[in-house]
Parts: sequence; structure tokens; C-alpha cells
Amino acid sequence: MKDKKRFAVVLSGCGVYDGAEIHEATLALYAIMNNGAEYDVFAPDIEHHHVINHMTGEEMNESRNVLVESARIARGNIKTLGDYHPGDYDILLFPGGFGAAKNLSSFAFKGAELSVDRTVESVVHRTREAGKPIGALCVAPVILAKLLPGVKLTIGQDDGATEAVQKMGAVHESTTHGEVVIDEKLKVATTPCYMLDANILQIAEGADNIVKVLLKM
Repeated sequence: MKDKKRFAVVLSGCGVYDGAEIHEATLALYAIMNNGAEYDVFAPDIEHHHVINHMTGEEMNESRNVLVESARIARGNIKTLGDYHPGDYDILLFPGGFGAAKNLSSFAFKGAELSVDRTVESVVHRTREAGKPIGALCVAPVILAKLLPGVKLTIGQDDGATEAVQKMGAVHESTTHGEVVIDEKLKVATTPCYMLDANILQIAEGADNIVKVLLKM
């Protein structure tokens, strides 16, 4: 029996406005297993940039840890991102949510001038050097635009985000629900998810489609 492909899924907290987008993360995990693969969940052991009340949109006067919050989605079965080794996995995947733009990077605050968390940067470069595919959903492709000059990707149809990734040197393709943009040379696949006005069925379609593409790589 052929060994199952293994995904390393990187989360950025728990909750769309300050962490990982829960629908995207959960449906990506479901799509991985539904397509006959396996996964481990990772997150960096760093502090949230800030904490948002998801009912009011207001910032809360407290601090939270990205690894601890991500463990909520992983049901406690999570690994520290610093322990990731490309040789143990076939594919690296980043769900979206503002955590990708606030915790894993500073895109939400600095746009095209963003910086990327050092551990995340190391993980992406080592995965690329190992020739393994990398996928990103929603806003997470901005990380790849910063780290992989000239990468072809999608951020959906958002004009501001499109301008920013192009300024970083990425080649952007406008997409709609469920579409996946593939960079064959760099082995990168991206899909827009909640960068569009989407519902949960459309998120499930996008997650399934990108997982299928990554498995073919």
C-alpha cells in the first residue's frame, strides 16, 4: 500500500480577526484527510499582535499566545513551528485569517513593506529548497509574495492587496470562488477563500481544490 502524503499545516492563532480563519483551517484539514492524506498542525510560539473581540471588533486589553490559541483548532494536537523539518512532510499549507497578516507577518500594518516572522521565513525557504509544494489560502499568499520573488499567485480580487503583492514582485491572477492559481516552477498553489465575499460551501470548495492540486504536485 502506498504511503499517505503528509501535510504540515501552519496556523496563526484562533479567530479570523486576530488569528487563523477557523473555517479555512478546519475545512483544509478535512480536505486533506478526505483526499487520502494526513496532516500535522504547527504554529509559532509567539504572542498575538493583539486580541480582538469577535463580536464587537474592538481590541481587548489582554495578550494571547499563537501556539496556545492555535491548539484550540488542532484539539491540542499541535507542534511548535520551530520543530518543523521539511524531510518529514510532502506539502506545506498556510490557511488564512488576519493572523497570517498580523502574527506571521506584518502585512496588515505595513502592506508591501511587511516583515515575516523569522521562523515562518525559515520554514518557507527550507521547504522550497527541499522542492516540496507550498499552498496558501486567503491572505496568506502575501507571505509567499514577500519570500519568493516573482511567484505567481492569487489574492482574489482585492485591489489594495493585489497592488501590494505586485509591488513585492509577485505575478497576480484575479480569481473567483474555488479557483486555484499554480506556479509550476516554484511549486506554489493559492486560492482566495474569504478574500472574496464567500460562504462556507465556497470555502470548502476552495480548500478541496487546493489540496487536490498540491497532492498532484
